[in-house]
Parts: sequence; C-alpha cells; structure tokens
Amino acid sequence: MRMLHTSDWHLGRSFHRVPLLDAQAAFLDHLVATVQQREVDVVLVSGDVYDRAVPPLAAVELFDRALHRLAAIGVPTVMISGNHDSARRLGVGAGLFDRAGIHLRTDPVSCATPVVLTDDHGDVALYGLPYLEPALVKDTLRAAKAGHEAVLTAAMDRVRADLATRPAGTRSVVLAHAFVAGGEPSDSERDITVGGVAAVPAGVFDGTDYVALGHLHGSQRVTSRVRYSGSPLAYSFSEADHRKTMWLIDLDGSGNIAAEERIDCPVERPLARLRGRLDALLEDPALDRHEHAWVEATLTDPVRPAEPMARLSARFPHTLSLVFDPERPPEDPLASYAQRLQGRDDHQIAEDFVAHVRGGSGPSDPERTVLRAAFDDVRVDESVREVSR
Repeated sequence: MRMLHTSDWHLGRSFHRVPLLDAQAAFLDHLVATVQQREVDVVLVSGDVYDRAVPPLAAVELFDRALHRLAAIGVPTVMISGNHDSARRLGVGAGLFDRAGIHLRTDPVSCATPVVLTDDHGDVALYGLPYLEPALVKDTLRAAKAGHEAVLTAAMDRVRADLATRPAGTRSVVLAHAFVAGGEPSDSERDITVGGVAAVPAGVFDGTDYVALGHLHGSQRVTSRVRYSGSPLAYSFSEADHRKTMWLIDLDGSGNIAAEERIDCPVERPLARLRGRLDALLEDPALDRHEHAWVEATLTDPVRPAEPMARLSARFPHTLSLVFDPERPPEDPLASYAQRLQGRDDHQIAEDFVAHVRGGSGPSDPERTVLRAAFDDVRVDESVREVSR
C-alpha cells in the first residue's frame, strides 16, 4: 500500500505578516498532482490543518477545494486534528465525508475505530489519534494521569486491543499529533508542555507498522517506522535549512517499509538568515544569491546604524526581520535581554524572576509545582476558550 504522509498545513497562517494562502494553494495543487502521478493509495494528514481554531474564510475555502479534489480522484484521505485545530469544528460533517472517502478523526473516543483499507495482501487498519490535550481527555481515555505520555499510552492501549481482534496479518498505521522524544523542534510550533514535560517516548507506539506524526515542522525519522513529515512551508526563520517534503511510503504485505521517498514541496521563496555588520551585508558579493529570498538580518554593529531596515531593503527587498546583537564581551552588563532569555521557556523565566526578587534564592520544590500548575492551567484555559468561540 502506497501512503503519502503530510501534516501541519497551517492553512491561514502568515509569515511575518506576509500572507501565505497562495503558497499553500500551490502546495495543495502539488499534493493532488503527486497523488495522481505517483498512484498513491491513501493520503495521511497528521493534524494542524488550520493555523487556529477559528480560521479565516479564505483558509476554509482552500481546505474545502482540496477535499473536493481528493474525493474526486477517488483516493482515500485520513486526517486528524492537531493542537492548532478546533477538533469539534474540523469534525463537523465527518460522517458525510466518510462516504466520499475523506475520513476525519477528531474525537478521542473514536481513536480505536480504524479506517480499514484493503490491497492485494489483505487489510490495513489506519487509526487516527487527534491531538490529545491531557487535562481534557484524561477521564475520557481513563488515563493514569493528565500527562502526554499517559493519555497517548491509554489511546494506544485501545488501538492495540482493537488490532488484536482483527484477522492475523492485518497491518496497522497510526496517525498522531505529538512531540515524540528524539524529534527536533523549531521556533514555529506551539508549546504543548504539561507538567514540565512535552515529549513522549517513541515506545508508546510499539506494535504498529507505521506511525505518521504531525506537530514538529521538520521532516525527520524518530525511528524507521516513526516519522514526521514536517510542514510543507517554512513558518519561521528557524526552518531556513529545512528541506520541506512529504513522505511517500510503500508498506509491503508483512507491514515492512518496502520503499520510501521524500517528495519535495514547492518553494515560493527561499529563506536566508544573514548575520554581520550592516556595511558588510550590503557589500558582500557572496550574498547576491539571497537578494530574492525572505531575509532575517542580525546586525552586530557595536552602535546601531542609521536607517538599517531601509538600507537593507534596498539590496534585499524581501527583508522581513531585523535583529540587533551588538558585538560586546560576554560579561558586558548591556548584553541584550533577548540573549539572556534565549532557549528558556516561560516557566524557567518565572523561576529566574523569583530568584531575582529574592536576591538569589530561587523557588522551592512546592513553589515550582505551583508555578508549573499555573502555566498548565493557563494553556488549557486558552485551548478551551479557542474551541468554544
């Protein structure tokens, strides 16, 4: 069975205020053409179809056209909701869509009800695990606690129980939207940390033949059978070195990966991250190749130069981001606030603040627990409010 694995479309998203709908439409054209040209048997979409719970109308229309085109060529599509989607909104009409071969899986209760497809070797059961917000699905799935590993384990226990009832030799594919340990994140994924833990071990998915992951925006293997397709477009400058692709996977009759290929996605405009003093960036002939790219420029001039954005844009007209990182010794007290915060999450920053106001004494373990619970509660509340809007 030939599967095309994609995820994280984020329809409706912009890039530093530049609309991306035309680029997203070009990707969907490419997706449909690939399905036809490469004789794909099933399309897997592993969440974050939209960029937010209430997407703009233009994004909904783009999604609608894509579904109609996939249904028209008669190739089944299995799709789950991600942490950016409103599961309830995305799932509206799922029963009707099923009849057209578009299988939306957005309800955690249905995670062990597969889409069953058949090829010359027998059945393939495709299980869709939508993004599982631990605090919201713990009781539904009867998980041991409200954590990512616990709720995914509970969902996969249900999947394995269903798979055990199926004919011997039934192959299994799982779609999931999660941060799996070993994956490499970028700056454009929304934080899903719960209780200080975001990642779950790949072993949660043991017993299945292929796991089509979404959430991380870089295409990558966690194991040979557990993979991220990544996003089809770059959504942050941290993705400047990403090769944006979809996975084309051939699953043989024994459930092994008989063939694999990364299908490149169209690139509307490349990304470039430039660093140095302004005059050097404006004069260096080696940078000619970036004059048509979207540019993030980090200026290292000791003194901020005059009109830097206007001067940069004269050479690099698609400059979108300007960062100042003056050349100073590390011990300089004027080292930028952004530098001091780099790589630190909200909880760590809050702990630093407590230590600062106490003159060096950080929070106790019970206080850390309270801080972490507060951040978790805020994130869950935001998720609930997004869904209810």
